[in-house]
Amino acid sequence: MSLPSHDTSFNLPRWLLVTALTALALRLWIAYALPVTPDEAFFYWWGVYPDWGYYDHPPMIGWLIWLMRQLTGEAAWSIRLPIVLLPLLVGGLIAWALRPLGRERAAWAMLLIWLAPMNWVTVLITTDTPLIFWSVLSAALLLRAEARPLQGRTWGLYALAGLCLGLAFLSKYFAVVLGLAYIVYFVLYRRERLTAFALLVLCALPGAVVNIAWNMEHGWSNIMFNAINRHEDAGFEVRKPFMYLGLLVYLLTPVLLWLGWKHRGALREILRRERLLAVLIVVPLLFFALLSFKKVVGLHWVLSFYPFFFALVALALPEAALRSAARGLAWFTGVHVLLVLGISLTTLDQWAGKPGYTSFVRAFRTADLLAQVRAPNTVLMANAYSPAAVYGYVSQQYVPVFGPGKFHARQDDLLVDYAVYQGKTIRVLMAETPNLADYAPYFANVRTFTVQQDGVTFHVVEGQQFNYEAYRHGVIGEVFRRYYNIPRWLPMTGCPYCVRYCGQVQCPRP
Repeated sequence: MSLPSHDTSFNLPRWLLVTALTALALRLWIAYALPVTPDEAFFYWWGVYPDWGYYDHPPMIGWLIWLMRQLTGEAAWSIRLPIVLLPLLVGGLIAWALRPLGRERAAWAMLLIWLAPMNWVTVLITTDTPLIFWSVLSAALLLRAEARPLQGRTWGLYALAGLCLGLAFLSKYFAVVLGLAYIVYFVLYRRERLTAFALLVLCALPGAVVNIAWNMEHGWSNIMFNAINRHEDAGFEVRKPFMYLGLLVYLLTPVLLWLGWKHRGALREILRRERLLAVLIVVPLLFFALLSFKKVVGLHWVLSFYPFFFALVALALPEAALRSAARGLAWFTGVHVLLVLGISLTTLDQWAGKPGYTSFVRAFRTADLLAQVRAPNTVLMANAYSPAAVYGYVSQQYVPVFGPGKFHARQDDLLVDYAVYQGKTIRVLMAETPNLADYAPYFANVRTFTVQQDGVTFHVVEGQQFNYEAYRHGVIGEVFRRYYNIPRWLPMTGCPYCVRYCGQVQCPRP
C-alpha cells in the first residue's frame, strides 16, 4: 500500500504493518501463556452445550466457542483466537467505512485503533467479543450506505446493517444502545430515509424474535437476570460517575483527548459534518453516563463504541497532529507492554501473600489441586460458579455448584438436575472456611478436611448419602423464590427450573 505523507520520517504504511504484526504477536503470546479465566471457563461450557439462549445472556458467545472448538480444539489459546484477531478486523472495518471520505484518513483511523493499548493486551473471550464485531460491522455498513445515493445496492447495505444489529443483539443486550443511536440519527437528521431505516429494523427483528422465544420457553431467565436480579445492589454513589469519567480518560487515552482539545474546532466541524459518526459517539457516551449514577460502568461495556472516537480524530486532526497522536499512543501503549512483560517474568511464589494469590493458585495449579480432592465414587462440586467453571474446564468434566450461589452465572439452573446425585457422596471444594450448618441438612453424614496447594489452604466438605428431596425444598426452593420471581404479565411456554422445583411447567407466581 502506498500512501502519501508530507513527513518522510513517518512512513504510514510501515507503521500500519509493524503495529499490526507486533500487536498480533503479543496477543497470541498472552493467549497462549495465560490460563483460562473464570468468565472464559464459564462461557466455554456454553460452547459445549450450544443452545438458543443462556441464563445470563443471548447465545452468540456460546455459538462462537462451539465453532472454535470444532475448528481449533479445546486449548485456551485456540478458543481465544476470535478476540486475538478482533482488533485487526475492527480497524479494517472502520477504515473501510471511512474510505469514501478519504483513503489516507481511513488508514490513519485504522492505525490509531491498532495503537490503542486495549488492542494490545486484551485476549479474554467473552460476550463482548461478538458484540464488538457485529456492532462495528453494522455501523460500518450503515456509514457506507449513508455515503451513497438511495438506490440499487444501497438498500442491501441497509439490510445487512440491520442483520448485523440483530446478531449484535444476540451477542449482548448492549446492542440496544447501538439501536438507540440509529433511532436518534434517523429521527433527527435523516427523516427522508425512514423507509431505509424501516428495512434495517425489519432485518434486525429475527434476533429479537429468537431471544424472546427462548426466554418464553425458559422462564425469562436472562431477561430476569439483566432487568431485575443483577440490579439488586444498584444505587446512587458519587464515586460512580467519576469512575466512569476516569474510565473514558483511560480508554480514549490522554494523548488523543489532549490533541482533541487542542484541535477542538476541527472536531466540532467534523461532528457537524459527519452526523452519523457523531451520534455513534455521543449517544452511547450519554447513555452510559446516565447509567453510571446507579451502576459501576465496566470498561468492557463501552468497547463497542470507542473505535468511532478514533475515527473522529483521524478525520479531524491535521496530519502533523496525527503523527504526534501515533507517536504518543505508541509510548502510552509501550508502558502497558512493558508492564505485561514484567509480570510475565515473575513466578507464582513471588505473589504469595499479595491480594488475589488464592485465585492465582487456583488458576495456575488447578490440576494439582483437583488431584488432591477427587476420589473414586465421589462427585466434585464447588460452592461458587467461577471456580466451578475453571475446575470443569481443566478436568474436562462439568463441575456443578452446591448451594444457592449468587445472581451471576446461574447456567447451572438449566444444566444440572441434582436428582441424579441422590444417595451419592459429594465433595465441595472451596477457599473459605465452610459452615457445616449449610450442608448438614442435605446429607446423612458430613465432614470437613483441608488440602494445601502452593501455601494456600483449601477446604473440602464431604457429604455422604445426598438427600435430593431435602435439597429441592431447601436450596432449590430458595433459588426459585429469589431468582424466578417472574411477573404474572410475562407469558411463559416453559420453565425447566419450575419443573424441577414444583413439577409443573408454570409454578404459582406472585
